Amino acid sequence: MVQKAKKGKNNSANYLKYILIAVVILVAAYFIYDNIGKKSDNKYVVKTNEEQLNNIKEPQFEKQGELEFIKKDKKTVISKIDIEIADNDAKTQQGLMYRKSMEENRGMLFIFPIAQEHSFWMKNTFISLDIIFSDKDKKIVKIHKSTTPQSTKSLPSGSPTLYVVEVIAGYTDKYRIAEGDMINFTRK
Repeated sequence: MVQKAKKGKNNSANYLKYILIAVVILVAAYFIYDNIGKKSDNKYVVKTNEEQLNNIKEPQFEKQGELEFIKKDKKTVISKIDIEIADNDAKTQQGLMYRKSMEENRGMLFIFPIAQEHSFWMKNTFISLDIIFSDKDKKIVKIHKSTTPQSTKSLPSGSPTLYVVEVIAGYTDKYRIAEGDMINFTRK
Protein backbone atom coordinates (compact mmCIF):
# COMPACT_ATOMS: atom_id res chain seq x y z
CA MET A 1 0.00 0.00 0.00
CA VAL A 2 2.80 2.40 0.69
CA GLN A 3 4.14 1.93 -2.82
CA LYS A 4 0.78 2.68 -4.40
CA ALA A 5 0.52 5.90 -2.47
CA LYS A 6 3.98 6.95 -3.70
CA LYS A 7 2.97 6.16 -7.29
CA GLY A 8 -0.10 8.33 -6.90
CA LYS A 9 2.04 11.22 -5.62
CA ASN A 10 4.50 10.76 -8.51
CA ASN A 11 1.65 10.69 -11.02
CA SER A 12 0.20 13.88 -9.55
CA ALA A 13 3.61 15.56 -9.59
CA ASN A 14 4.21 14.46 -13.20
CA TYR A 15 0.75 15.66 -14.17
CA LEU A 16 1.45 19.09 -12.65
CA LYS A 17 4.81 19.25 -14.45
CA TYR A 18 3.10 18.58 -17.80
CA ILE A 19 0.47 21.23 -17.13
CA LEU A 20 3.18 23.74 -16.16
CA ILE A 21 5.19 22.95 -19.33
CA ALA A 22 2.07 23.31 -21.48
CA VAL A 23 1.26 26.69 -19.91
CA VAL A 24 4.83 27.92 -20.48
CA ILE A 25 4.70 26.80 -24.13
CA LEU A 26 1.33 28.50 -24.68
CA VAL A 27 2.55 31.76 -23.12
CA ALA A 28 5.74 31.69 -25.21
CA ALA A 29 3.73 30.95 -28.37
CA TYR A 30 1.40 33.87 -27.61
CA PHE A 31 4.31 36.34 -27.25
CA ILE A 32 6.03 35.05 -30.38
CA TYR A 33 2.82 35.28 -32.40
CA ASP A 34 2.07 38.75 -31.02
CA ASN A 35 5.54 40.04 -31.97
CA ILE A 36 5.38 38.57 -35.48
CA GLY A 37 2.03 40.27 -36.01
CA LYS A 38 3.50 43.64 -35.00
CA LYS A 39 6.47 43.23 -37.31
CA SER A 40 4.31 42.23 -40.27
CA ASP A 41 2.51 45.58 -40.10
CA ASN A 42 5.59 47.42 -41.32
CA LYS A 43 9.28 46.58 -41.70
CA TYR A 44 9.01 42.79 -41.67
CA VAL A 45 6.82 42.62 -44.79
CA VAL A 46 8.79 45.33 -46.59
CA LYS A 47 12.02 43.45 -45.99
CA THR A 48 10.47 40.24 -47.31
CA ASN A 49 9.29 42.06 -50.44
CA GLU A 50 12.75 43.57 -50.95
CA GLU A 51 14.27 40.10 -50.66
CA GLN A 52 11.76 38.74 -53.18
CA LEU A 53 12.50 41.59 -55.58
CA ASN A 54 16.26 41.07 -55.34
CA ASN A 55 16.01 37.33 -56.02
CA ILE A 56 13.78 37.56 -59.11
CA LYS A 57 15.01 38.43 -62.58
CA GLU A 58 12.85 41.26 -63.85
CA PRO A 59 11.33 40.75 -67.31
CA GLN A 60 12.37 43.47 -69.74
CA PHE A 61 9.87 45.56 -71.68
CA GLU A 62 9.60 44.63 -75.35
CA LYS A 63 7.64 47.04 -77.54
CA GLN A 64 5.15 45.08 -79.64
CA GLY A 65 2.81 47.89 -80.59
CA GLU A 66 1.24 51.21 -79.71
CA LEU A 67 -2.08 51.97 -78.03
CA GLU A 68 -4.12 55.17 -78.00
CA PHE A 69 -6.72 56.22 -75.46
CA ILE A 70 -9.47 58.12 -77.29
CA LYS A 71 -12.29 60.30 -75.93
CA LYS A 72 -15.90 59.13 -76.23
CA ASP A 73 -16.30 61.33 -79.32
CA LYS A 74 -13.90 58.90 -81.09
CA LYS A 75 -11.92 61.86 -82.47
CA THR A 76 -9.77 63.22 -79.65
CA VAL A 77 -6.65 61.24 -78.72
CA ILE A 78 -6.12 61.50 -74.96
CA SER A 79 -2.71 59.82 -74.78
CA LYS A 80 -0.56 57.18 -76.43
CA ILE A 81 1.58 54.39 -74.93
CA ASP A 82 3.96 51.69 -76.14
CA ILE A 83 2.63 48.22 -75.38
CA GLU A 84 3.63 44.65 -74.90
CA ILE A 85 0.92 42.28 -76.10
CA ALA A 86 -0.33 39.25 -74.20
CA ASP A 87 -2.36 37.22 -76.68
CA ASN A 88 -1.80 33.64 -75.53
CA ASP A 89 -2.19 31.74 -72.25
CA ALA A 90 1.48 31.90 -71.23
CA LYS A 91 1.79 35.66 -71.80
CA THR A 92 -1.59 36.30 -70.18
CA GLN A 93 -0.63 34.35 -67.06
CA GLN A 94 2.73 36.16 -66.82
CA GLY A 95 1.33 39.65 -67.43
CA LEU A 96 3.35 42.30 -65.60
CA MET A 97 4.36 40.01 -62.75
CA TYR A 98 7.82 40.50 -61.27
CA ARG A 99 8.25 44.01 -62.76
CA LYS A 100 9.96 46.34 -60.32
CA SER A 101 9.06 49.49 -62.25
CA MET A 102 7.37 50.64 -65.43
CA GLU A 103 7.64 53.87 -67.36
CA GLU A 104 4.52 55.98 -67.65
CA ASN A 105 4.40 55.71 -71.44
CA ARG A 106 4.35 51.90 -71.37
CA GLY A 107 1.77 49.26 -70.65
CA MET A 108 0.49 45.81 -71.49
CA LEU A 109 -2.47 44.92 -73.70
CA PHE A 110 -4.22 41.60 -73.11
CA ILE A 111 -6.18 40.30 -76.09
CA PHE A 112 -8.59 37.46 -75.36
CA PRO A 113 -10.03 35.05 -77.95
CA ILE A 114 -13.65 35.71 -76.94
CA ALA A 115 -15.51 38.48 -75.14
CA GLN A 116 -16.53 37.35 -71.68
CA GLU A 117 -16.20 38.52 -68.09
CA HIS A 118 -12.55 38.55 -67.06
CA SER A 119 -11.01 38.97 -63.65
CA PHE A 120 -7.44 39.94 -62.77
CA TRP A 121 -5.42 39.90 -59.56
CA MET A 122 -2.11 41.38 -58.47
CA LYS A 123 -0.36 38.27 -57.17
CA ASN A 124 3.41 38.55 -57.77
CA THR A 125 2.93 42.03 -59.26
CA PHE A 126 5.21 44.42 -57.38
CA ILE A 127 3.97 47.72 -58.84
CA SER A 128 0.56 49.32 -58.46
CA LEU A 129 -1.43 49.47 -61.70
CA ASP A 130 -4.56 50.90 -63.25
CA ILE A 131 -6.38 48.01 -64.95
CA ILE A 132 -8.64 49.03 -67.84
CA PHE A 133 -11.24 46.63 -69.28
CA SER A 134 -12.60 47.22 -72.82
CA ASP A 135 -15.38 45.46 -74.69
CA LYS A 136 -15.34 44.01 -78.23
CA ASP A 137 -15.91 47.51 -79.64
CA LYS A 138 -12.84 48.78 -77.71
CA LYS A 139 -15.00 50.88 -75.38
CA ILE A 140 -13.69 51.12 -71.80
CA VAL A 141 -16.27 49.51 -69.52
CA LYS A 142 -14.38 49.25 -66.19
CA ILE A 143 -11.28 50.77 -64.59
CA HIS A 144 -9.67 49.47 -61.39
CA LYS A 145 -7.42 52.32 -60.21
CA SER A 146 -4.24 52.08 -58.13
CA THR A 147 -4.46 48.35 -57.45
CA THR A 148 -2.70 46.87 -54.42
CA PRO A 149 0.58 45.11 -55.29
CA GLN A 150 0.67 41.36 -54.57
CA SER A 151 -3.02 41.24 -53.66
CA THR A 152 -5.05 38.15 -54.47
CA LYS A 153 -8.28 40.17 -54.44
CA SER A 154 -10.31 39.57 -57.59
CA LEU A 155 -10.63 42.59 -59.89
CA PRO A 156 -13.53 41.72 -62.24
CA SER A 157 -14.56 43.39 -65.47
CA GLY A 158 -18.23 43.36 -64.51
CA SER A 159 -19.29 42.74 -68.12
CA PRO A 160 -17.96 40.92 -71.21
CA THR A 161 -14.57 42.26 -72.33
CA LEU A 162 -12.15 41.38 -75.10
CA TYR A 163 -9.25 43.68 -74.16
CA VAL A 164 -7.52 44.64 -70.93
CA VAL A 165 -4.85 47.33 -70.63
CA GLU A 166 -2.51 47.63 -67.64
CA VAL A 167 -0.74 50.95 -67.05
CA ILE A 168 1.14 52.41 -64.10
CA ALA A 169 -1.11 53.49 -61.19
CA GLY A 170 -2.41 57.03 -61.50
CA TYR A 171 -2.23 57.09 -65.30
CA THR A 172 -6.00 57.14 -65.81
CA ASP A 173 -6.44 60.00 -63.33
CA LYS A 174 -3.55 62.01 -64.79
CA TYR A 175 -4.93 61.79 -68.34
CA ARG A 176 -8.61 61.77 -67.29
CA ILE A 177 -9.30 58.44 -68.94
CA ALA A 178 -12.80 57.30 -68.01
CA GLU A 179 -15.29 54.53 -68.59
CA GLY A 180 -16.94 55.20 -71.96
CA ASP A 181 -13.67 56.33 -73.57
CA MET A 182 -12.11 54.11 -76.24
CA ILE A 183 -8.84 52.35 -77.02
CA ASN A 184 -7.21 51.67 -80.37
CA PHE A 185 -3.96 49.83 -80.99
CA THR A 186 -1.55 48.77 -83.71
CA ARG A 187 0.91 45.90 -83.64
CA LYS A 188 4.56 46.57 -84.42
